[in-house]
Amino acid sequence: MANVDTESDIDWMACELIEKIPGKVSGRPIVRGTRIMPDAIVDSFDLGETIDELREGFPALSISQIKRLIEFAHARRGQPAP
Repeated sequence: MANVDTESDIDWMACELIEKIPGKVSGRPIVRGTRIMPDAIVDSFDLGETIDELREGFPALSISQIKRLIEFAHARRGQPAP
């Protein structure tokens, strides 16, 4: 299994899919229009979940949104994209 850093070093606010709303999920970065934290998506993928499994677990997100979050995070971390 991949070693996943639980403390995000990503500036999620540079991603067009992300917003921060004071008082919503303690003001953490979330996927726009949801309460889903992007790190949850990326960390699950890095631990072995497939795109389809992520889609099942996060039905509010499209496959293209999930892929974009993973691509964004991996580009910022210097990892290959899926």
